[in-house]
Amino acid sequence: MADATEKAEHDRIFKKFDANGDGKISAAELEEALKTLGSVTADDVKRMMAEIDTDGDGNISYQEFTDFAGANRGLMKDVAKIF
Repeated sequence: MADATEKAEHDRIFKKFDANGDGKISAAELEEALKTLGSVTADDVKRMMAEIDTDGDGNISYQEFTDFAGANRGLMKDVAKIF
């Protein structure tokens, strides 16, 4: 369970990734966000979408994002430094 600080970080990062503000992260939005972190390929995006988009609807919901973030705290700390 995320504490208040961690939840605030998740909220902030999710909003950065969700460029159009529709409450979900599309593959295109994920790709754009990942480009900020460095080189990313279409295959990288597909792999990440497959891992994070657990319901398979083609978008990453806030819940899917926070589930992933909770399971990958170290990675999220690194991402938080960049975003």
